[in-house]
Amino acid sequence: MIKKASLLALVICLLLTVLSPSLVQAQTGLTLLSSSAQVEFPSRLIFNLSAESDVNITDIRLCYTVDRVSFAQVTSEVYIEFMPTTTVDVSWTLEMVRIGGLPPGSSMEYWWTVEDAKGEKIETIPAQLQFNDTRYSWDSLTEGKVTIYWYEGGESFAQELMAAAQQALTKLGQDTGAELEKPVKLYIYADAQDLQGAMIYPQEWTGGVAFTRYGIIAIGIAPDNLSWGKRAIAHELAHLVIHQMTLNLYSGLPTWLDEGLAMYAEGPLVPLYKAYLDKAIAENSLISVRSLSSPFSAYAEESLPSYAQSYSLVEFLIGSYGQDKMLELLLTFEQGSSYDEALEKVYGFDMDGLDALWRDYVTMPTQPVEKELMPPALIGVLSALATVLLLWLGLVIEDWAWRRGW
Repeated sequence: MIKKASLLALVICLLLTVLSPSLVQAQTGLTLLSSSAQVEFPSRLIFNLSAESDVNITDIRLCYTVDRVSFAQVTSEVYIEFMPTTTVDVSWTLEMVRIGGLPPGSSMEYWWTVEDAKGEKIETIPAQLQFNDTRYSWDSLTEGKVTIYWYEGGESFAQELMAAAQQALTKLGQDTGAELEKPVKLYIYADAQDLQGAMIYPQEWTGGVAFTRYGIIAIGIAPDNLSWGKRAIAHELAHLVIHQMTLNLYSGLPTWLDEGLAMYAEGPLVPLYKAYLDKAIAENSLISVRSLSSPFSAYAEESLPSYAQSYSLVEFLIGSYGQDKMLELLLTFEQGSSYDEALEKVYGFDMDGLDALWRDYVTMPTQPVEKELMPPALIGVLSALATVLLLWLGLVIEDWAWRRGW
């Protein structure tokens, strides 16, 4: 029995050696000696390879694919420049500035192909690589399809954020019918500065961002700024859920709808945004729906009116036509409809029609509530009842005072 067990262990070891991605050998002398990757978050990924053969190695290629939602499997292939020789040590660096960066927690697969002068070729088994932000020591909390990662603040801090995330998803479902389709990871940085340090091209006012195709959200939330943080989570979750639901090959969402739904998910407008909305209404300077369909300004001060008015547009549609119509609109966009086509199909008007109806909605004066006069007969009855009640109350007080000896 011991000999059989030893033999079985030897067989398993041999199999593991043959299948190891770091040690691949062709039937001849072409051998992969080592393969590794180094993460320098958020700036770069460095890939390393060593190989040898009994003849010159003439061709080395690195292939990789990033794990994200797409309409086709995209594989990048890199031709490695090197001097042909029998033993090679090569490396290649993927600079994030070339691709706009990757979010924390994203992943990829990579593999090598190596060929020598005799035409012998080997291909390594694909290896998984996590692009983690190793500058911080992360804790994690998972509930349903949501996982929160954080490094500053206690367990109660994360639990409050998780409760806010779950409540936001529930509200979004009630308002629009949209639901989270795939798992999402939330990376909570201690503040906006830490968050921006994790990005390649951050705006100076960036406080949160949803990487919708990766299922990842990153937000800077200090433990003493929970109120803002909960709204930020609701905002970015709405972006991610809506994009998961409407992603298609042909068209995206108009910006007013994308940002308006995210603003609406936060709850009522905060005073700052309401002031911008009220000012635009008072000055008759509302931005047209067609203009709001394009990307907003990168400057915070200039973009605030656009966010406020987008909220108002979504409030008008949901309040006037209900959740069912908003869900139908999102499903219509999923089919690749244009902005005008989608609105016409669901509501019966295009962007210009929406613009006119919305302007009437926000500029309509508030009608004062008229006070109805009370009939004289009813006044007499109520007066008599009041007199009786006062007499009864006087007797009760007198009896109570007597029993107290007053």
